[in-house]
Amino acid sequence: MIGTSSFAEALHSDGPNPGLAEKLDLYGRFVGAWTFDATRHLEDGTVLTGRGEVHFGWVLEGRAIQDVWILPARDAGPSPSLGKWTFYGTTLRAYDPGSDAWHIFWSDPRNQYYSRQLGRAEGDTIVQVGADGTGSSVRWSFSRITKDSFRWLGERSHDDGKTWRLEVEFLARRVAQELMTQHIAKKVKKHA
Repeated sequence: MIGTSSFAEALHSDGPNPGLAEKLDLYGRFVGAWTFDATRHLEDGTVLTGRGEVHFGWVLEGRAIQDVWILPARDAGPSPSLGKWTFYGTTLRAYDPGSDAWHIFWSDPRNQYYSRQLGRAEGDTIVQVGADGTGSSVRWSFSRITKDSFRWLGERSHDDGKTWRLEVEFLARRVAQELMTQHIAKKVKKHA
């Protein structure tokens, strides 16, 4: 039987594929741990809020970025302001040199929500457009990107992209390395 560590070792990469490093930096700049403030706007006007976490890393010989989005954050405790809105999912983002775009696959098995998109830079923003499992058009974007923060928007269209409705906003901040090291040390100690 192959152990978990051998799987993680086969999946993980220490950095980008050298031949594609410049192109891979579009998402590669997010590698690391982040926390985010989440806001969801329901169609009935209800607003849900909470705090989540996201972790980005290099995978598949440094040719792709994988991330894990978690809401509420694992250390957030009870989060009644989120209602039933929770997720624990992953995105695989693979660069395609032939189309100079990114193939994006989101999977959230907790909620059985899946989406496939194509992502590209549009000025200082990253825009991903595609569809989800219901057939609705979705547009997800990263904007206001700095070394230590970004804004993520999730929008939906019911008219094939003629109009978009904002559903979700995440305001993310990079987690200081010292905090991440402490968190890992606590986990190791807890499981020792």
